Amino acid sequence: MSIFHSNLLRDISSILNDADDFNVIINVGKYENIKEFRAHSVILRARCPYFKAALSNGWITKQNDMIMFTKPNITPTVFEMVLKYIYTGELDLTNQLGSILDLLVASDELLLEELFTHVQEYLIEKQTTWVQENFDLVLPIAFKLTECKKLQDYCLDSICANPQPFITSKKFRSLDKNILYGLLKRDDFSVEEGIIWDYLIKWGIKQTPGLGKKNSDRIKWSDSNYQALKETLNQFIPLIRFTEFSSAEFFDKIRPYKAILPINIYDEIEEYYFKNVQPKTMNLTPRKKIIESNLIKPKLVNIITSWIERKGEKDLLHKYKFELIYRSSQDGLNTNTFRTKCNEQGTNFIPEEIEVFKIITI
Repeated sequence: MSIFHSNLLRDISSILNDADDFNVIINVGKYENIKEFRAHSVILRARCPYFKAALSNGWITKQNDMIMFTKPNITPTVFEMVLKYIYTGELDLTNQLGSILDLLVASDELLLEELFTHVQEYLIEKQTTWVQENFDLVLPIAFKLTECKKLQDYCLDSICANPQPFITSKKFRSLDKNILYGLLKRDDFSVEEGIIWDYLIKWGIKQTPGLGKKNSDRIKWSDSNYQALKETLNQFIPLIRFTEFSSAEFFDKIRPYKAILPINIYDEIEEYYFKNVQPKTMNLTPRKKIIESNLIKPKLVNIITSWIERKGEKDLLHKYKFELIYRSSQDGLNTNTFRTKCNEQGTNFIPEEIEVFKIITI
């Protein structure tokens, strides 16, 4: 059997640019950004499940024997890429980052599974830097699309690999509550609990009507202001590891917001810090640390990685793994043990000669 796919594809592709026998007109876009596209119902039916259903179920409107469609929620730029994919099986995403999220949404709406999967994988595999720099744009789209689980997981995993820059950014305060909930419930969201609390409060203030810039001074808040903030943060309170705060943090950070905590939770927290009694209702395990150290805070790890790279960059944690190979409190403080565990282990970091870490490039 002889196969002539290349010529077939070429001939079908030519129909897109020379559509003199078209029978479908699709008006795409809205306001001043509207463009008319001409197409063939037989190709739309064969290549696109959305159009197959639309053309079969009486959704269509005819005018002078021409099938008329309007798609105001898709931009002409995106629909042009979609139509080229439908006719030719080709897609060029070069210089299309400005439209790529709209293309992801459109391919989902038009039930173009192959295109949807390709765009999602392209973002994850080819545009990692762009995605990480634009979490505020990518996350809402990814979580709106139920089939976008792979991109959702990639975004959350990337944030958890180096969460500090994300949580401390101004964009964090506008984060969708479902995305925030998904982050806070993760054990690998490895930020110090005091920092999580600080920025959760800031997020709550931004999200609560009556608070925000015009009413940010807590001293001037009324009981109704505290009640409103309590309602905003209610679902997130059980996700906070309150036993991970220091006594000073409890006094400075939690105590001032006693009014937003359920009475039973606050009583348990207070009893924990005053009597060292473990809470009964809050039994979350501590979050996984970026580095298993009793001495080194995540902020210092960032500084160490910048020393290794000889750069002033702050976002390098995802490139290195710190593996604990010696701790005097568990391995004993003697020269032989130290040499046995640490010799020929590559790059090491020794804070005060108590803990030793092997630094591994990921």
